[in-house]
Amino acid sequence: MASTFIANNGQLLTLTLDRSSGSGFQSRKEYLFGKIDMQLKLVPGNSAGTVTAYYLSSQGPTHDEIDFEFLGNLSGDPYTLHTNVFTQGKGDREMQFRLWFDPTKDFHTYSILWNPRHVIFMVDEVAIRDFRNLESRGIAFPKRQPMRIYSSLWNADDWATRGGLVKTDWSQAPFTASYRNFSADASPSSGGWFNQELDSATLGRMRWLQRNYMIYNYCADANRFPQGLPRSAPSPESSHQPPRSIASN
Repeated sequence: MASTFIANNGQLLTLTLDRSSGSGFQSRKEYLFGKIDMQLKLVPGNSAGTVTAYYLSSQGPTHDEIDFEFLGNLSGDPYTLHTNVFTQGKGDREMQFRLWFDPTKDFHTYSILWNPRHVIFMVDEVAIRDFRNLESRGIAFPKRQPMRIYSSLWNADDWATRGGLVKTDWSQAPFTASYRNFSADASPSSGGWFNQELDSATLGRMRWLQRNYMIYNYCADANRFPQGLPRSAPSPESSHQPPRSIASN
């Protein structure tokens, strides 16, 4: 049976998945804006069909949600990092990336910086995506519904790996993912996150990463949106220099 295991005085939490059930956890508190950090080590080996999720969500049919989802793959093939933003129950804002490291070998920090102007997704403090508040253009932004933090490990072999072509190999079960060092800074007076903007250097590094590691962008999917591409933020100046933490890998 799948389970949630807590060790090291609550500092390390392990989720497992088997054929009968998945596992997960959620925060007691709700947050309206904040800087959320979590360190994850993902399912090793043949993880095809599995999804390790870490996300913020409110409740109800018109919920808001900010997603990190890690889509497993066959041994030796890279994970897909799937990001999405829901506002008032509507998602369809996916961006996907290949990670520039093996996320099963060690813990890495995945962060969400959420303030009234931005939802910024970060990996090891490197910004990979900026969902900006463009309400002035009629694009909804999540800013009114407090959200809890959720994490789960579950089977999604109908879509997760190569569009569902590769199924979960249950002979490899149980599958295990580990979490540690969760932190949430929800005080507007601390850390500077409440008013944080991305400077030109950070934007340039993010655009470099997107050019080199992004594999799907809903804003560019004409087949999916034949009536017209979704409105999105204009791209700032791009940098030709990789982020330092990527260049060293």
